[in-house]
Amino acid sequence: MQKHGISIGIERIGNTFYMTLKVTGKLTHEDYQTITPMIDSALKGVKNAEILALIDASELEGWELRAAWDDFKMILKHGSEFKKVAIYGHKQWQSSIAKVGGWFISGEVAFFEDIKAAMSWLNQGLEGSN
Repeated sequence: MQKHGISIGIERIGNTFYMTLKVTGKLTHEDYQTITPMIDSALKGVKNAEILALIDASELEGWELRAAWDDFKMILKHGSEFKKVAIYGHKQWQSSIAKVGGWFISGEVAFFEDIKAAMSWLNQGLEGSN
């Protein structure tokens, strides 16, 4: 049995929302049927907020075709709501996916092979950040 799935965390500090996503294995359409309503609900009613996201793709192996389409639809729906998205991983194809994803997100997208560097980048320029 292969491990796969998405876990999500959302924290609000003032007008800034921090979203963390941990993706594992090869994602399926069923994974997105579970996570999409959670993301929709978490972002519903968020107006003029800064949404910063950290996507931990260090254990991501890929998507089933239908799941890749689900991911694309989610980016189209919520892409304008993100100020910064840091993608953490270790594979060259993940860096390429980050670049393509950046075309559909209104904020900045960057790929990192060091999670501390990803977190530091997310917090750059925010009030009260170190």
